[in-house]
Formats: sequence, structure tokens, C-alpha cells
Amino acid sequence: MTPADDQASPPPIAEAAAHLRAGRLVAFPTETVYGLGGDATSDRAVARIFDAKERPRFNPLIIHLPDAEAARQLVEFSAEARRLADLFWPGPLTLVLPRRPDCKVSLLASAGLDTLAVRVPGHPLAQALLRATGRPIAAPSANRSGRVSPTLAEHVRSELGDRVALVLDGGPCRVGIESTVLDLSREPAVLLRPGGVAQEALEGVLGPIAPAPTVEDTAARASPGMLASHYAPSLPVRLDVVEPLPGEAWLGFGPVGSARQPDLQLSETADPIEAAARLFAALRSLDRPGFGGIAVMPIPEAGLGAAINDRLRRAAAPRG
Repeated sequence: MTPADDQASPPPIAEAAAHLRAGRLVAFPTETVYGLGGDATSDRAVARIFDAKERPRFNPLIIHLPDAEAARQLVEFSAEARRLADLFWPGPLTLVLPRRPDCKVSLLASAGLDTLAVRVPGHPLAQALLRATGRPIAAPSANRSGRVSPTLAEHVRSELGDRVALVLDGGPCRVGIESTVLDLSREPAVLLRPGGVAQEALEGVLGPIAPAPTVEDTAARASPGMLASHYAPSLPVRLDVVEPLPGEAWLGFGPVGSARQPDLQLSETADPIEAAARLFAALRSLDRPGFGGIAVMPIPEAGLGAAINDRLRRAAAPRG
């Protein structure tokens, strides 16, 4: 055996980057936990993330970038964001900031919001992968929804199996808990999730930070995924419609048993991954003058359909 044979093979960064650019999923280590990565600019790749995680609803995903300059191409940086990025990036801090008008990140990745959660991970393998891929990477924790976050590559393999094209093994995660999520899109800043950067450290830079809104006070302070009706189209939405009313836009899913054809199709073949990828863009497209409302065909609750229906029920909920 030669000395080279004694050494572990280098992680296949180029192969992982090729998978990501092709729309497949790759699990990779960060300093916090292992992430389930997909091309954040691809609606279909982002939909695959939700499908692999069996995520019950479309909560915003964190977008991983190699440096602050890459983040500034996607979001509007405030003076506070610049100070925090200088101090804590790369590192376990996620900042929620307004999307730039020319942001190419999938609307599905931000759950249709006008804000985006971004961070620069402090792990050499994550950095190498992001630079080799050359695209922003959406990456929630690499586990099924509701399960314990993975801090070893073997956790990911046992949890997700062949749902990922490749698992990059970077050993145990240094921090071992998720990143702190700080919403800078409102005043004062709001701590949405405690994590790897302590609140006291952030308040040393910004001053007092507001706690995350509770379920009871979300009517006054909307937080991603908390309101029964949030980020809905301006037009009223009706669900489980097999025959739309005159003047309604009709959003289809699968074969149509009617003489009238849908104005837009989420998926002609009733593919939930395709439907999820098209959902937010379709709602925005139909939310326009000329229609009196948006009617949506029935979508089965199975698999990713549950997450699609969760978002649609929020869009259809009574407006406050």
C-alpha cells in the first residue's frame, strides 16, 4: 500500500457541483448542521428539497452563499446588515432582508415572500462547494421534517438515502445547532430563531432586538408561516373547484373533466413536484385585472400535495 492509499479520498466537490447545476440534491456539511442543498434559482430543484424532506408546508429556506458580496446580489443590504456580515460571516448567522427586484432565487425558496434569508457558512467544504457551483444554494437541514437535525454524514444517509444524489462527508459539525435567524426587514430587528450566534452578541451591535412574534400577536407582526392568511394574492381564492365561476381564473392540476380548460396548469400530469415548482409564479400571474378571483382544482393531500394545499389554504383564508 502506498502512502497515498492511506489517505482518505478528497471530497468530490466537482461532482457535487455538477449535480447541483443539473437540478439534483446534494447534502453537505456546514459548521452548524448538514444541509440539503439544491439550486436556489431552480423552481424544480427547490421543490425537490421540500419533497425529500416531506415538509408539511412551504416555509422559507435559507440561501447559502460564498461571501457577502454574493448575498448583496440577491438582497438589499442595510447598514446594520453590513456591520453584522463583517462581524459574523462566515458563520452561523442568517439575515432576513428584502429581495432585490432582479433577484433570481426561486419564489418557492422564499415561500412567496418579498424577503430572503441568506447566510455565508463557515465550513471549508461548504465554501468550496458554493464557489464550484457558482449559484446560490437553498439548504435546510438534511433530514425529514420534524426529525433531529444531522451533524454527521451517516445521519444524512440513514435519514434520506437515495433522495440525495451525493453526500459530502466533512466529519462532525463544529457548532451542532442551526444558525441564528435575524429579521432585519423590520424595525426593530426580530430574532426569529436562536442559534449559533448569541442574542447578546447581536444586541451588542444593534441594541435591543425584538423576540419572535407568538401565535397570539401575529395579526400585528406577521412572521413567515405564522398567519392563517399571509402573502395571499389580492384576488379571492377558492379551492377544490371542478367548474369555475364566470370571471374566475382557473388554476389546473392534472386532467380536466370540463369543456373549459384552465388558464394555467400547475401540472398536466398531476406531478406534485412540478406543481410545487410552479405554484407561486402561477398565483402571481393570475392575480391581475380581468379576473374576479382565482379558482384552484383539487389537489390530493398525499406527499408534497399537503404542502401545496397548506399554502393554498393560507392564500384562500379570510382577510383581516
